[in-house]
Amino acid sequence: MRILHTSDWHLGRSFHGTGMLEAQRIFIDSLEKTVREEQVDVVLVAGDVYDRALPAVDVVALFDEALERLTVAGAQVVISSGNHDSATRLGFGGRILSRGGVHLRTRIEDIAHPVIFPLGAGAELAVYGVPYLEPRMVAEPLHADGATHTAVTEAALDLIRADAGARSAAGRVVSIVMAHCFAAGGSSSDSERELAIGGLGSVPLSLFDGFDYTALGHLHGRQKLSETVRYSGSPLAYSFSEVDQKKGAWLLEVDAEGVSAVRAVHWPAPRALAVFSGELTEVLVREDLAWAEGAYCHITLTDPERPARAMERLRSRFPETLVLAFDPEGGGQEDSRSYSRRIADARDDAEICSGFLEHVRGRKASPEEETLIRSTVDAALSLAHER
Repeated sequence: MRILHTSDWHLGRSFHGTGMLEAQRIFIDSLEKTVREEQVDVVLVAGDVYDRALPAVDVVALFDEALERLTVAGAQVVISSGNHDSATRLGFGGRILSRGGVHLRTRIEDIAHPVIFPLGAGAELAVYGVPYLEPRMVAEPLHADGATHTAVTEAALDLIRADAGARSAAGRVVSIVMAHCFAAGGSSSDSERELAIGGLGSVPLSLFDGFDYTALGHLHGRQKLSETVRYSGSPLAYSFSEVDQKKGAWLLEVDAEGVSAVRAVHWPAPRALAVFSGELTEVLVREDLAWAEGAYCHITLTDPERPARAMERLRSRFPETLVLAFDPEGGGQEDSRSYSRRIADARDDAEICSGFLEHVRGRKASPEEETLIRSTVDAALSLAHER
C-alpha cells in the first residue's frame, strides 16, 4: 500500500497581498498527477486544509474539486483539522463523506477511532487522526494532566495506544498517527502561526514513540525528525523565509510488516522566490539576476540614502517585487540626533518640514524640494499674516 503524507494546504491564503488560488490549483494538479503516477492508495492531510476558519466560496469549491479528483484517481483521503481550520465546519458531513472514501478526523471523540485499511496476511493499517488540540478547550474532556500542549497531546496518544493495543491482540496492526502540532526539534518558518508564546507550544518527540509512522502538520518545511516522525511541510511557499525549501510530500510504502520505505516527492513551484540585496543602480543591471525577473522578489536596498521612486524603478525590471526593505551599508548617513532634538534645533518652519520629510522617507530633501517647501511655507505664513 502507498500512502502520501501531505499537510498545510492553506487554501485561500495570500502571499504578501497576492492571491494564491491559481497557484493552489496548480498544486492540486501536481497532487493528482502524483496519485495517478505513483498509484497512491491513501492521501493524508495533517491539518490546515484552509487558511482561515471561514473560507471563501471559491476556496471551498477548490477543496471540493480536489477531493473529487483524488477519489476518482483511486485514492482514499484521511483529513485531520489544524489550528487554522474550523474543526466543526471542516468535519461537516463526515459520516456521508466516508462512504465515498473521504475520512474526516476533526473531533476529539474520534481520536481513538482509526480509519482501517486491510494489508493482507491478517494485518491491517490503522490511521489515527488527531485534530489540533487547543489545551484550554480539550484538557478536561481528554482527562489530561494539565492544560498544556504536551499534556493534551500525551492524553490523546494514550487513547490511541490503548486502541491499537486492543486491536493488536487480534492480529498485526500497523499504526500511523496524524497530528497537527509543534514537535520539539522542528524548524519553523515565518508563515506559521505560533501555537504558544516562548516555545511553550512544543511537544517532546518521545511522545510519538511506538507508532510505525507519525505524519505531522503545522511546520511548513518538509523535514525528518526521526525515522518514524516527519513533517511533510506546505505544498507551496507562504513566506520568503521558505525560499530555500523544496516543496512536496512524503511517499510511504506500507505492508504487513510496517513502513518499509519513505521517499520525498517534489512539486515544482508555480513561481520562484528571490531574496537579494544591493544598491538600486547595481540591482537594475546585474546579469545574474535575470532569472528573478519572473519571480516573487524580496529586495533589500543598501544605498546610503533611500533612492527616489525605488519600488517603481525596481518593478520596471522585477514586476513581482512584493517586499522592499532598506538597510544602508555602514548604517546610512542619517543625523544621529533624535527626531525631537532635530525639530528643536530647526531654524524655521521650512527646516522643520524638510526634517519631517527626511524622517519619514529616510532621504534628505533635494534642492528642488527644499525650494518648493520654503516657497509653500512662506506663502502660508504670508496668507496667515494677511488675515
